[in-house]
Amino acid sequence: MTTPQFKAPGIKVLISTVLAITLVGCASHLRPPAPVDNRSGASRPATTEPERVLPGAENAGKPGYYSVKPGDTLIRIGLESGQNWRDIQRWNQLENPDLIEVGQVLRVVSPNQDPTQVATRPVVTPRIEPRPIDTKPAPAASAAVVPPVVPAPSTPAVTPAPTASSATGASAPAAPAAAPVVAREGDDNVNWMWPAQGSVIASFEDTRSKGVAIGGKIGDPVYAAADGRVVYAGSGLRGYGNLVIIKHNETLLTAYAHNQALLVREDQVVRRGQKIAEMGSSDTDRVKLHFEVRRRGKPVDPTKVLPAR
Repeated sequence: MTTPQFKAPGIKVLISTVLAITLVGCASHLRPPAPVDNRSGASRPATTEPERVLPGAENAGKPGYYSVKPGDTLIRIGLESGQNWRDIQRWNQLENPDLIEVGQVLRVVSPNQDPTQVATRPVVTPRIEPRPIDTKPAPAASAAVVPPVVPAPSTPAVTPAPTASSATGASAPAAPAAAPVVAREGDDNVNWMWPAQGSVIASFEDTRSKGVAIGGKIGDPVYAAADGRVVYAGSGLRGYGNLVIIKHNETLLTAYAHNQALLVREDQVVRRGQKIAEMGSSDTDRVKLHFEVRRRGKPVDPTKVLPAR
């Protein structure tokens, strides 16, 4: 029996055909997809959302309103505008005082107050000439609570200011002796005293330091510089550490920063000479009291308001 023989040319043709079909199939898989042909005749513009208008934008630049800047908090805005931050929250109907946006415009004067009149008042009142020694000065606003300091008849030295009672009924530590009250630049008839016994270690500078720094030891008493109401007590304002802010009237605030401990709470009425904190070094490099006086939110030199030492 003989084995059938295949002709070589036929096998070659068959193999070539199989290879060609295989290569065409591979090429069809590797070919990139055809571009999408837009037959509408016009390009479709990208859709953009309308720009959101921030609350109060219509009041930007108007007297009595404040545009929120980066880093602002409601506490800082209250300090800068001379207002209680809780009042600002209420006037603007803010449910959460921590949720304010850069560019948002807030009312910083009472709705019952004419903002144009507030804005046009002078920031610093004219200098009040001291009265003659034999003239009895006008009674201070706090005279009903703290009687004025009277020099002892037998000596020119001044007796210490009387101790005021705190809101809890406990007696406050004795305040340092104060000089007789003499009307000074822009004191608005407030009966001032120094908030701490130490010496001034850093002076007021309009562009750099918004107050004065008073040196001392850790735990030294810090006193209310005048009668008023606490509008802030906490550590939520960056750069101030443990801070107390007291509102004395419609125009004047004082701030007491870097304390070790706070001894008062918000909305508490305090009296001149009442111990409100203990000196410390919170959020600073050394033990000191940073003390500010602000008139309608603008810092003024405390040494031009406080009695001479």
